[in-house]
Amino acid sequence: MPTSEKNNLAILDIFNQQIITFDKNTGQIKTIIEDIGYGDGIQVDTTNGFFYWTDMGAYREGEDFLHPDGAIYRSKLDGSDKLKILGDGQFYTPKQLRLDHTNQKLYWCDREGGAIFRANTDGSELEKLVDRGIPGIYPKHKLDQCVGIALDKHHSHLYWTQKGTVKGGQGRIFRADFNFSSNPQFHNISTLLNHLPEPIDLEIDHQNQILYWTDRGAEPNGNSLNAAKITAHGLEDHQVLVRGFKEAIGMVLDKSHFYVSDLSGCVYRIDINTLEKELFYSAGQGITGMVIY
Repeated sequence: MPTSEKNNLAILDIFNQQIITFDKNTGQIKTIIEDIGYGDGIQVDTTNGFFYWTDMGAYREGEDFLHPDGAIYRSKLDGSDKLKILGDGQFYTPKQLRLDHTNQKLYWCDREGGAIFRANTDGSELEKLVDRGIPGIYPKHKLDQCVGIALDKHHSHLYWTQKGTVKGGQGRIFRADFNFSSNPQFHNISTLLNHLPEPIDLEIDHQNQILYWTDRGAEPNGNSLNAAKITAHGLEDHQVLVRGFKEAIGMVLDKSHFYVSDLSGCVYRIDINTLEKELFYSAGQGITGMVIY
């Protein structure tokens, strides 16, 4: 597990279109940033003083975002100086977001675009790293839509989820060898797990080499927090750790707890050792991505 405590938690409320920051030890709200769009993924760079988040776009049909109007925004930690750094037809539906702090690169999955992208944190050098499904046909089939993403720079791996159809039991987790240098190479794509209910966001415990993920699919194994051991050959010993969420989406972990969000507007805090679950926040309208800082 991470060795140092970080005191703040930021969450995205998709329907209230807000970023809310908390003191995660007391639960006290510190900041509310308004008018963020339909946010799904969030990252923070405390060194430079920025939040980054994805906006899935303005035009949707239910939970489907069928137009290439997604965007990525940046603001200062107090919400000032909000700036769209990527968007305007460059991709469809940006989902979970990752920040490579060292190289100042953003990575994200494009759900309806069936792709994985990266770009510099100023929005320059946009690159499509993965293009799933049939080339040139958009939006992509549900089975080809990419959602969650995790970076393992030490082992030169990139992980992502393809959730499949709604409650369809066709979700998968993938891994590829990836050179994180300025001239990326992406190869040896492998399916690590399949026939999952509907896997969403990913998180890696790098110290113990464990992959965690949320699943918003059908019970008994959906709407859950999951874990599996990372090995050279893939994933082993898949376990459903906690059940009973309502459309589980976001997940982060610190030294002693998991935090899991769901579309009921709640955030739950779960003890890493006992797996006891407590309600941390319940006043949202649909909580998606989260970050601890």
